Amino acid sequence: MIEAEKGVIVTNHSLLVTFNGSFDHMSIDATSVQNLEIIEPFHSTLLGTTSKKRSLFHMLKTTKTTGGTRLLRANLLQPLKDIKTINTRLDCLDELMSNEQLFFGLSQALRKFPKETDRILCHFCFKPKRVTNEVLGADNARRSQVLISSIILLKTALDALPLLSKALKNAKSFLLANVYKTICENEKYVSIRKRVGEVIDEDVLHARVPFVARTQQCFAVKAGIDGLLDIARRTFCDTSEAIHNLANKYREEFKLPNLKLPFNNRQGFYFSIAQKDIQGKLPSKFIQVLKHGNNIHCSTLELASLNVRNKSAAAECYIRTEVCLEALLNYIREDASALTLLAEVLCLLDMIVNSFAYTISTKPVDRYTRPEFTSNGPLAIDAGRHPILESIHNDFVPNNIFLSEASNMVIVMGPNMSGKSTYLQQVCLIVILAQIGCYVPARFSTIRVVDRIFTRMGSIDNLESNSSTFMTEMKETAFIMQNVSQRSLIFMDELGRATSSSDGFAIAWSCCEHLLSLKAYSLFATHMENLSELATIYPNVRIVHFHVDIKNNRLDFKFQLEDGPRHVPHYGLLLAEVAGLPSSVIEMARSITSKITEKQIKQMEVNCRQYHQLQMVYRAAQRLICLKHSNQDEDSIRQALQNLKEQYINGTL
Repeated sequence: MIEAEKGVIVTNHSLLVTFNGSFDHMSIDATSVQNLEIIEPFHSTLLGTTSKKRSLFHMLKTTKTTGGTRLLRANLLQPLKDIKTINTRLDCLDELMSNEQLFFGLSQALRKFPKETDRILCHFCFKPKRVTNEVLGADNARRSQVLISSIILLKTALDALPLLSKALKNAKSFLLANVYKTICENEKYVSIRKRVGEVIDEDVLHARVPFVARTQQCFAVKAGIDGLLDIARRTFCDTSEAIHNLANKYREEFKLPNLKLPFNNRQGFYFSIAQKDIQGKLPSKFIQVLKHGNNIHCSTLELASLNVRNKSAAAECYIRTEVCLEALLNYIREDASALTLLAEVLCLLDMIVNSFAYTISTKPVDRYTRPEFTSNGPLAIDAGRHPILESIHNDFVPNNIFLSEASNMVIVMGPNMSGKSTYLQQVCLIVILAQIGCYVPARFSTIRVVDRIFTRMGSIDNLESNSSTFMTEMKETAFIMQNVSQRSLIFMDELGRATSSSDGFAIAWSCCEHLLSLKAYSLFATHMENLSELATIYPNVRIVHFHVDIKNNRLDFKFQLEDGPRHVPHYGLLLAEVAGLPSSVIEMARSITSKITEKQIKQMEVNCRQYHQLQMVYRAAQRLICLKHSNQDEDSIRQALQNLKEQYINGTL
């Protein structure tokens, strides 16, 4: 279809189309991407670009190439699941973090490669059906210019390979050593560079300044190869010189010593004159006058005529240059697969070195550590921190998480603004960072590989789909319940609060029971203190809360996670009082809530006595699972088993 519609031929061995699916990657739905602030922060349109709040992508986006940035984004949206691949990246990071010379050497080498290295390959994977006939048309000058620019970019990239080879020569990690073997020791790149050097002038370099880039493209091919090209170059030089002479003439004639001669690709050369130099009186010779800040942009008939001739000469240079490059292009196309490999490697190195390693190196020592992985073990994070918020708040309070098959649900309780949502988001972001092969902001972490992340956070009415807040909430919850797997990570924040208290509590309770029947790991934040009764019935539920002190009827948030439920008396009433509700209303509310609480406490005591023995069995099972994945020696494990046996017999577990 491409060949029929676009009139091009796909080069042999340059294009490979396969269906890969997402079987080797973690799946994160669009709602979760938004809730976790992976790509864009919340309310970015309201906060504006000056806000300090960033997304995970913005935090890591220190890559130097467009391909590296694209690969980073793809990895964040679809983290890896293969432990071997993840550990290969982490081994590479270990070496970069312990070897400063390698890290800085690689950083400097990668800077020498053009930002667009991966994009230039497109021009070598396709070729016109009849090059010699079609290429001579004037309409193809722009296409010829792009092709010449690609050749110059390729030459610049190949010139930078020796520096990359020097930096990687003594690398020990498998990833870097493999790059050195497959790229730096590959003779194909040497032969391509040699062949390019036979046609392209050695002094030609990739340039971003428009007129310099145009000149480099016109003089890319060595002199003497094509007579018509040499004539077109002479015309290009003569018109360029005439334009600069014209500018000098106007400087003297109109007494404008500061007249400037900028250039852009759209309109060619034009004049730029400071308004203070003309004092509101521009000579009538100047046309196409446009005010631009404190300057006036304009042209003249003479300049317009020279611009046309200059552009025509440049177009002729491009077309004749492409004819000269035909044999070289055919030679390069034979090794298009090698160039594709080079682009992929450069993108991967850019992401690991300029994003992962650079981000870690800017943090204090040991703030980011290497995560460990298991296929069926617990999810344990010691002193974990939120990767985005810790860069904004210097005094960020770290917290722990522990989930296993014997304790696969954590219910997080605490007042509004105590840190529940941040904590849930933090755990998911640490898992994502770990599974893209990066260090994580924690003292220690071991992670069971996650295949899907589901999140449900506070929502608002969705008028476009005719859904109320509650309906939106139920649709998101239904999606989770229908698609959750045994190895998923679920984070649910404030489920059931958008409808009546009885219905909301019933839905939250039944959703928890459904998730408890699976091996999936779940984090559940709620204000419903009745949900803490789940822990008295189901031994695989763990209740934690965020510590809050009450001083002078004011909530003092500590943001510190602690075990067990803690009833903060009437924190909702305290906030309501601050908001300005009448004191009589507040007092009546206190009386009502104290009666409800009394009944709940009695029910929990009954449940604790009834299910005490089952709780003991589950706690023993959890310790055994942890010992199964432990790296301790046999004597230590034997002693731990003996202690576990004694505690179980004595009923102190």
